[in-house]
Amino acid sequence: MSHPTYRYVSQWDFKGSTRQELSFKAGDHFQALDRSGDWWLVEKLRADGSRTGEKGFVPNNYMAEEGTVEEQPWFFRDLSRTEAVNLLLKRGNTTGSFLIRVSDKQGFVYALSARSQNSVKHFRILQDEQGEYHLNASNFFVDLNKLIEFYKVKPLAKGLLLTSPCVKDEPTDTDLNPLPVDEWERPREEFELAQKLGSGNFSQVYEGYWLGRVKVRVAIKTINQDVTNQETFVRETTFLKTLRHRNLLSLYAVCSVGNPFYIITELLAKGDLLKFLQGSEGEELNLDALLDIAGQIVDGMHYLETKNCVHRDLAARNVLIGQNNICKIADFGLARFIKDDMYVSRSKEIPYKWTAPEALAYGRYTLKSDVWSFGILLYEIMSRGIIPYPGIQNSELLCYLKQGHRMAAPQNCSDKVYNVMLDCWMENPQKRPTFNDLKINIDNLANYEPSEESIKPPKSKGWIKKLRKPVI
Repeated sequence: MSHPTYRYVSQWDFKGSTRQELSFKAGDHFQALDRSGDWWLVEKLRADGSRTGEKGFVPNNYMAEEGTVEEQPWFFRDLSRTEAVNLLLKRGNTTGSFLIRVSDKQGFVYALSARSQNSVKHFRILQDEQGEYHLNASNFFVDLNKLIEFYKVKPLAKGLLLTSPCVKDEPTDTDLNPLPVDEWERPREEFELAQKLGSGNFSQVYEGYWLGRVKVRVAIKTINQDVTNQETFVRETTFLKTLRHRNLLSLYAVCSVGNPFYIITELLAKGDLLKFLQGSEGEELNLDALLDIAGQIVDGMHYLETKNCVHRDLAARNVLIGQNNICKIADFGLARFIKDDMYVSRSKEIPYKWTAPEALAYGRYTLKSDVWSFGILLYEIMSRGIIPYPGIQNSELLCYLKQGHRMAAPQNCSDKVYNVMLDCWMENPQKRPTFNDLKINIDNLANYEPSEESIKPPKSKGWIKKLRKPVI
């Protein structure tokens, strides 16, 4: 049985810093031998495609798959709306600068984001049953290049023509797990603690440095060694080793020899979402930016949903936020993989005001109890960090909920967003939406622009079909 051949081209120069790493120039070609992890094992190819025998590890975020849309300068793959806005409003971009990003939302594959003076407009790129792309019912294109060329001469919206691709910053290999291979256990001497970032019941979190291959800033969670904490350490690291998603915190390494234990993860510059929302930057966020944060969290939770994993501690304090407001769900100390659709726990160590009624009363946790918690988190987002159920004590909460009471909408929160919260807070867990449903609901609240031709009668598609070529 033959295996697929994965060939890639580098988009930037890279100079390796160890014998394991392969240096290369932009435009070099490679065959991937092992694509597990952030560092891929590849073999460099000659211009004619023949193999050179030169092998090593390369950072995967420098690579684009040959013959695909990834090679295009305007293609930015996984990017949130807020990241797209921040990039397009940077120096070097002007009106008409644009990018295309992947969307896993219901009904469309890609989104087109374009700068319009000092704002950014977003357009859904739809695809029909024949595989043709379109923004409206008037014009259809056999590939994304044709769509882009069309809207360089025909306005997307009033006065808005596409001009040049958004300036693409070179990635850094320090964005990736510093280990090119799957080696979780590392010696304590490789890590240096710096300033303390926070603490919990069993742990403390520090900003620190990994002094191994290169000096990399990381977050180091320390857990004092005893029987109970060892179970917590093993449980949390086991979860993090099996989960991989851009909206979940990435595990880098662990130290399980000596006291305290270390859990080393990526460091997100802006800290936890709760403090971010309560700060000056959070106050300036508009509805679109708040919904983008909610949408990123839903994307991460939907991934957990597909893994049959219940988080049990979803709250703004347990979401971390980085550059361009990228969000990562963290703190998997209470998480569990569930069988038979339910996990039962009698533990009293629970986040009371974020926990679903059936879990408070009977210790029953399902994927739908995380949906309830997301509704509370959405309240935190829209209120910019107000503590849930103000004025109600934990001892009063379950009775309050069983009587059918729910929190009122936060100030300036629209009915549509509040209705999403109420759906999450349905008493019957089966009537709550799934995270897949929430992906659709949140995205439908986001603002996508209609294109200029949307109000015009559609044209025949016959003239486009003559131009059909392989999609790039």
